[in-house]
Parts: sequence; structure tokens; C-alpha cells
Amino acid sequence: MKQTVGPIGVFDSGYGGLTILGKIRESLPQYNYIYLGDNARTPYGTRSFEVVYQFTLEAVRKLFELGCPLVILACNTASAKALRSIQQCDLPHLAPANRVLGVIRPTVEAIGTVTRSRHVGVLATVGTIKSDSYPLEIKKLYPDIHVTGQACPLWVPLVENREYASDGADYFVSKYIDSLLDKDPLIDTFILGCTHYPLLMEKIRRFTPPGIRLVAQGEYVAASLKDYLHRHPEMKSRCSVGGQCEFLTTESAAKFQESASVFLQQEVSVRRIVLE
Repeated sequence: MKQTVGPIGVFDSGYGGLTILGKIRESLPQYNYIYLGDNARTPYGTRSFEVVYQFTLEAVRKLFELGCPLVILACNTASAKALRSIQQCDLPHLAPANRVLGVIRPTVEAIGTVTRSRHVGVLATVGTIKSDSYPLEIKKLYPDIHVTGQACPLWVPLVENREYASDGADYFVSKYIDSLLDKDPLIDTFILGCTHYPLLMEKIRRFTPPGIRLVAQGEYVAASLKDYLHRHPEMKSRCSVGGQCEFLTTESAAKFQESASVFLQQEVSVRRIVLE
């Protein structure tokens, strides 16, 4: 069976993955991409493992049907709750030559060279914190690093309601940062474990004490993907080039266009699809 050549698929439950897509396209502008946002069923963070797995698998199947040989789960919740099951249980019979990658592992791999105190804090959604994905993955690579998590349930609504730059956001940004540092004052590195959080970066920096480094995922995911394609020429040859990007949503196309402009700082053309 001839292997397909097609765009790289990028999936998120909503809009936050657009920050990952932006960094990937900066690093690898030559490739074609399809971005799929399951905006009709967002957020994933409060849903069960079973439901997140089901929804993510439906999205991966759709991107495979659209010709994507490689799919990036640009969503921490999907990476935490669905990635391993899809890689181990579904890919072998669904599309054994295709690949699905997540955003947690590339971020974790970089942490060892960033932290000096070996105390790291994770700021993320309730779902990501409850999954313990970051502590588990970090312990595999760096057993000496102490990881403390802090759920930030109001940060995503602040971004999606365009309140991320408002004075009203100050209280909720400072509240979660202070709460995390109360748990472990030795933390010298924050992982921003949600793809929405780069839009809050200015506020997060303002309320983060000097000397604490902020690790946003986009640049690490982009660098990891570039390295992956270099190490896997068989996959690189299957990723089509041309610099084009198609945007798909399970919600209203008009609504996606309006919100996507916040994340990408540009207008995009989008069409609505149904996942099943």
C-alpha cells in the first residue's frame, strides 16, 4: 500500500493550539498544515479520560482521512489523557505508518537544562494537573526534580473572553502564582502547561518573582518536531511542502475566525466539519 504524502495535522480542543501552530510554522514554514479545533466540544479539561480519548481519536482519524501522515496533539489535556492509548492501541491497526505526537514530552525534555534548584512548578488546567502527566514524565527523565502543580481554572476563560490584558485579570493571575509558590518556595521554573497561557505571558511575568524562569511550550514543541523530522527522513518525505495552512472547526466558522484572530494576529479562512 502506497503511503500518503500530505500536510502535518495539528489538533486542539479549542484555540490554544494556535499558539503551538504559530511557533511550528515559524520554525518549519515550508510544510503544509491542517489545524483542527474541536471548538463545539471544548473544554476538554473537565472531561473524563474516556471521553477525551474518544474525542481525540475521532479528530486523529479525521486528520488521517484528510491525508495527514503526522498529527501533533497541540493540547495538554489530549496529550495527557489520550496520546499514549492512541499510540499503543490504535495506531497499529488504524494507520501503522502514521505518527501522533504530543506537547508534554518536548516540554519535559527541556526542563532538566532550565531548572537550577530542581524545583519546578506547573501551571495548567484542572484536567492536566489531575492527570499528573507532568510529574510522571519529569520523574522518568529527571528523578531528582521535585514537581508541584497548580490548577488555574480561570485563566482559559480570561483568554477566550479577551480579558487577558485587562486589570481584572491581575487578581486571578497573581492568585494562582502565589498559591503555587506557597506550596514550594524553592521553585525556580514555571511550566506554562496550557497552550492558552502565552497570551497571559505579560501578566504572568509581572506577578512572577525575579529569578523564576517561564517555560512556554510552543518553541520547545517546534524544536522537537524539527528534530523529529530530521531523525525520521521517512516521515519527513511524507510531509508535503508549500507553506499552506487549512483551518477546520467543529463549531461556527465565523466564531472560529473571530477568536482565531486573537491567537494568530491575522484573519484566517476556515470551514466547519463534523467529527464522529
